[in-house]
Amino acid sequence: MIVWCLTLKLYGSQSILQSQQHAVPIRFYAKEAAPTALKGDEMLKGIFLDVKKKFETAIGVLRKEKITIAPEDPAAVEQYAKVMKTVREKADLFSESQRIQFTIKQKTDGIQDARSYLLALKDIRLKRGLTDELGAEAMMMDALEKVEKEIKKPLMRNDKKGMALLTEEFNKINQKLGIRKEDLPKYEEELEKKIAKAQLEELKKDALEAMETQKKREEFNDEEMPDVKSLDIRNML
Repeated sequence: MIVWCLTLKLYGSQSILQSQQHAVPIRFYAKEAAPTALKGDEMLKGIFLDVKKKFETAIGVLRKEKITIAPEDPAAVEQYAKVMKTVREKADLFSESQRIQFTIKQKTDGIQDARSYLLALKDIRLKRGLTDELGAEAMMMDALEKVEKEIKKPLMRNDKKGMALLTEEFNKINQKLGIRKEDLPKYEEELEKKIAKAQLEELKKDALEAMETQKKREEFNDEEMPDVKSLDIRNML
């Protein structure tokens, strides 16, 4: 997935250049954090109520918006992506790119050396089932090898001089791949559309399987199954 490469380059390379003193404030990830002041049953209750609120908010949006189950139709995919964006915004949920960024921060917090950091990024990608189509990981590792050969020691993230050299190498990779930080919103939108299409495909598959199962029942033998695109999810909520 090209977006993994872009996210890795734009988020991962930024994070690797951050010392522990300049880490992203934890409040940025408040959507995922549990209240530290609460304990036991109070914490569980708080989490349950928060999830319940988000769920009800999401259902409220889905009951109002028309969704056409037609993954082959770009207009339907775009509309579904807009609906899901509204759900995320109103229910205060992460987008896919934000989840990737949060995972990178969470899984790499405390890693001191650049090599372990890059290996952690690869592990995150593999566990999420994402592909690195542009080969960014290999390029970043080659850049690290070059820098470590020059400084004649493992590169630590608090080594300002060494990290400056790595930054230069990463900038060359960005230029080679045509990746620009200012284009990140466009990349994120493309990712959300890909996810929207995949979700519509799954909805279509489930709907067709359900109709096929129903058709096998004797009482529905003479009924013609409707076109999936004509189904209105709002009637099912």
